[in-house]
Amino acid sequence: MDIVLTNDDGIQAVGLRALYRKLVQAGHTVSVVAPMTEQSAVGHAVTLSSPLRVTEVKEDHFHGFGISGTPVDCVKIALGTVLSFEPQLLISGINSGANVGVDILYSGTVAAATEAALAGIPALAVSIDDFKPVDCEEQAAFTVDFVDRHDWADLPGRRVLNLNFPRCSLKESKGLKICAQTQAVYEDWYDQRIDPRGRPYYWLCGEILPENLEPDSDRALLTAGFITLTPLTFDFTDQELLGRLQHSPSGAQRRS
Repeated sequence: MDIVLTNDDGIQAVGLRALYRKLVQAGHTVSVVAPMTEQSAVGHAVTLSSPLRVTEVKEDHFHGFGISGTPVDCVKIALGTVLSFEPQLLISGINSGANVGVDILYSGTVAAATEAALAGIPALAVSIDDFKPVDCEEQAAFTVDFVDRHDWADLPGRRVLNLNFPRCSLKESKGLKICAQTQAVYEDWYDQRIDPRGRPYYWLCGEILPENLEPDSDRALLTAGFITLTPLTFDFTDQELLGRLQHSPSGAQRRS
């Protein structure tokens, strides 16, 4: 397959490099177009007020293009400028840190996959529930096997498959679970600290409280040791509320 590989951790990231190696070993044609620097939690941001730079990265057994922008910038410029063909699949990852629940709104990893899906290209986002992975070889091998077992042309349009690995070895994991994302949100707070000149600064902290999790949702299952797979769609229309508004006196269209 012709595959585009990107991420939000940067072109040097452990997860991207591991996945690149395994995809190439499996016989896929892999085009890497990824940020030059880490772009975590930038969501679906697009660079509008500064130019983008493209740097070709050539190393032993690796070739790709580093972009001075966001993950979505990478996908846009890959599909419209860097590549001369339409890929059969875009993979974003393997990301350091899980992308479950509300994370999908913040995640540059998921945003890159979403941008590909909006362009009509099948897309897979891949993450691991570990912010400092040192070896993603077995997760990369699992991902390649997952890719090879699916008919990506059969994936409905404008959909993303969101795959997350638990923070344990695959031998210790409890297998793959197809599930919904949790509706629980982060409990946020800011940690106030003092810089060397005596001035305060603030560091965002937060967690999704376990008691707020639905037992069969992605975050709960991932914490329990399952590999999770969630299909995502990006029509945010609330159909139930839409119908109520259309049939309510305040929402009814006025007749001329």
